[in-house]
Amino acid sequence: MSSKVLPYSIRDVAYDNDKSRHRSFFKVIAQALVTSNTRRDCLRWSTGKFLLLLMIGGLTCLMLTHKSSVHFPSEGFLKGVANGKDNLLKEGTNKIGKLLRRPPRLPPRLSPDELVGNSNSTLDPNRLKANQEYKSRQAKVREAFIHAWSGYKNYAMGYDELMPLSRRGVDGLGGLGATVVDSLDTAMIMGIDEIISEAGNWIEEHLLERISEKGQVNLFETTIRVLGGLLSAYHLSGGEPNSGGDIGLPMAQKGPKPEVYQRIARNLADRLLSAFTSSPTAIPFSDVVLRDRSAHPAPDGLSSTSEVSTLQLEFNYLSTITGDPRYGVEAMKVLEHLKTLPKVEGLVPIYISPQSGQFSGENIRLGSRGDSYYEYLIKVWLQQGSDGDRHLRYLYDMYEEAMKGVKHLLVRKSLPKGLVFVGELPYGSSGAFSPKMDHLVCFLPGTLALGATKGITKKKALEANLLTLEDVGNLNLAEDLAKTCFEMYAVTSTGLAPEIAYFHIEGASNDGPDGGNRSSEYINDIIIKHADRHNLLRPETVESLFVLHRITEDPKYRQWGWQIFEAFEKYTKVYSGGYTSLDDVTTVPPHKRDKMETFFLGETLKYLYLLFEDDNVLPLDKFVFNTEAHPLPIKKTTKVA
Repeated sequence: MSSKVLPYSIRDVAYDNDKSRHRSFFKVIAQALVTSNTRRDCLRWSTGKFLLLLMIGGLTCLMLTHKSSVHFPSEGFLKGVANGKDNLLKEGTNKIGKLLRRPPRLPPRLSPDELVGNSNSTLDPNRLKANQEYKSRQAKVREAFIHAWSGYKNYAMGYDELMPLSRRGVDGLGGLGATVVDSLDTAMIMGIDEIISEAGNWIEEHLLERISEKGQVNLFETTIRVLGGLLSAYHLSGGEPNSGGDIGLPMAQKGPKPEVYQRIARNLADRLLSAFTSSPTAIPFSDVVLRDRSAHPAPDGLSSTSEVSTLQLEFNYLSTITGDPRYGVEAMKVLEHLKTLPKVEGLVPIYISPQSGQFSGENIRLGSRGDSYYEYLIKVWLQQGSDGDRHLRYLYDMYEEAMKGVKHLLVRKSLPKGLVFVGELPYGSSGAFSPKMDHLVCFLPGTLALGATKGITKKKALEANLLTLEDVGNLNLAEDLAKTCFEMYAVTSTGLAPEIAYFHIEGASNDGPDGGNRSSEYINDIIIKHADRHNLLRPETVESLFVLHRITEDPKYRQWGWQIFEAFEKYTKVYSGGYTSLDDVTTVPPHKRDKMETFFLGETLKYLYLLFEDDNVLPLDKFVFNTEAHPLPIKKTTKVA
């Protein structure tokens, strides 16, 4: 029974005209009894009827004292009193039944947030619907990975990469079966046992032989793809059961034992060490001959700054799991040396000489040959946990100085709509600014967000008062740049980004080809030159969307990622198996390139899958992802600066 006041619509003789004033129940009864009709009826009633009336009156009093009683009698009850009809007894009987009936079972009490439909409530139907949609989208990404792997398995198994249009394999990364190793931990994260077995068994049966027989490989590419993939597979298959790292999903049970991955990784790293030990300085040579464990510089004698500074996560972790410090010591010498070199507000040229140990040229950019130098400054510090806070503080300081330099020297806004982008200084800080931004630069939003909160959510960081003004500024910049990276996709006819974009700025010519999507708000902000219109299935934008969603919890990043995935599905899928690069993202249908890069399985699809995954899976305060998206555990909880 409701405790609300029931509407009152009874007509009686003495009814007053003030409808807003409540009248007592007894006044209503009295007025009913003193009407002429009622008096005549009462005079004719027998003693039995009088006693019945007394009984009903007593029951009515009991009802009035009941905690759930109503303020006014029912219309039927009053008509029975006034007219002496049989429904009086019926109404009274109903009241008796209600009094004797067991009170209804109340629903569980909800919190205030749940009562108002708070979006964080698991009972919120909108949230439940959204979660179902995200899981459905995640399943689609998983299907795409299976389709990509099926093409590779059927036509290129054991080769580095698949050429999906011509249905054959090609070795462009040293012949170590790079796609197999790059894909393995993605299959583990997605829980695809069949692919875990296929990839793992191939590695166990063939990779050691390949390593001992193959010739020249690039130190950087082999470290991030093959060594990083083996180390991640080691951890995700249960290599460190007592490490305390919570990956948020079951350890992979299929494929070889973890020790197999560790043994092969160590054999490979022993050969790669020659790049460090052969160099006269702390800067390693770029190329290694695996077969005879020798190394030599690139033909021009130079190494890329990003390449020599993007080896430390992998070698450090190998030292951790083997107990052999050589790997980490050699790799960390590079960063220790770079700390001593002159910089431009924390920014560094993109080339360095292993012969002299000095930077070469003045070209400063966060695109190719410069990008992951800045990424690994913060990630290596995070990886080492509290040890990093004590002994590697210089890395965090270098990162902070570099991000200040980025904001001061490289960040601009486009015209006419004001997209925030990161340009280049081809001739150093004294030369002209170039409004050129590689797709590779789209790693930066994720790195900025990670550096700001150290992997925890923005909400938690704010509640714990852990963010400095610099952190907040970096997080805001991360969100602005992520929007720009997404618009580089949305501005094209295919919905896929070009390899390089230019931005309209004041003082520069506004003439140039656009992306082709005339409905884009930013069609006049972005120029895409003919030589830069290709798409290689790169992961950097979806990587940043994944990190920003984890940290900000803003659902727009999932929506942007889904739009990108749908464009990949529509224009790059090869129905016989695999996905392919494109020659021109500004025309429909786009011409296809016949190449599926290993990082499409190792990075792009992995980050898209994790974008729709629960936050407790590979949490960012417990894992760092190397620059090829292979997750490696953080030693301990980092002490925030």
